[in-house]
Amino acid sequence: MSTIDDLPPLSAVVRQFDLAPKKSLGQNFLFDLNLTAKIARAAGDLTGQDVLEIGPGPGGLTRAMLASGARKVIAIERDPRCITALEQIAAHYPNRLTIIEGDALTFDPRPHFETPPKIIANLPYNVGTELLVGWLTTEWPPWWHSLTLMFQREVAERIVAAPGTKAYGRLSVLAGWRTEASILFDIPPEAFTPPPKVTSSVVSLIPRTAPGDVPLAALERITAAAFGQRRKMLRRSLAPLGGLDLLARAGIEQTKRAEEIDIDGFLNLARASESP
Repeated sequence: MSTIDDLPPLSAVVRQFDLAPKKSLGQNFLFDLNLTAKIARAAGDLTGQDVLEIGPGPGGLTRAMLASGARKVIAIERDPRCITALEQIAAHYPNRLTIIEGDALTFDPRPHFETPPKIIANLPYNVGTELLVGWLTTEWPPWWHSLTLMFQREVAERIVAAPGTKAYGRLSVLAGWRTEASILFDIPPEAFTPPPKVTSSVVSLIPRTAPGDVPLAALERITAAAFGQRRKMLRRSLAPLGGLDLLARAGIEQTKRAEEIDIDGFLNLARASESP
């Protein structure tokens, strides 16, 4: 039996239901329930809390969250092979786990929650960034309470990157604008089955109560143009959007490059691009 409940160890569950991870689904399973419990704890006290999980696989993190006191977990799983294994967990925790077979990129979980849930997930590598961008570009304040997510270390560094660093880019601006983002801890490749070629990191994103008011579409246009040609000065990369005039209205030097502009600078550029 496992160390967090009296269900079978995950390795036995995977053998029982023939759940060999699929590369096409970006699956890398964590068998160590001590690690999944650590991820669950990283999201804070789950007692009485509703949780959304993406890609639960055989359910290691799911079990950790339920054992930590989560009131309700909505788990969205694309792989039909995992559903029976997850149903075993649902039976062990009656009325607390809802399993939805579907694609998290197209499924809207909001009707399933009466209060903002915590989103906690070991995200599939192939869709993690797209999901995060969707959660960051929703209505604000967001429909979710907080995000505790696992990414490749490289992606995690982009999320939390500061201006002036190589990792700083569009994702850094978006995450920094609307959340307080931080890397909590790393998980080495050998902790997974199969081991990925990279280290993974668990990232916390807490929504800001009052991020700067700026048109989202304008910010996306500005950052796409600026970082799309990040080696060029902004007077050239932003030329199609107003160039020198835009920079002057935003109070930014024309010789600056994208990676030198802080988040407030990009917000000012977005506002200036929308002003008469």
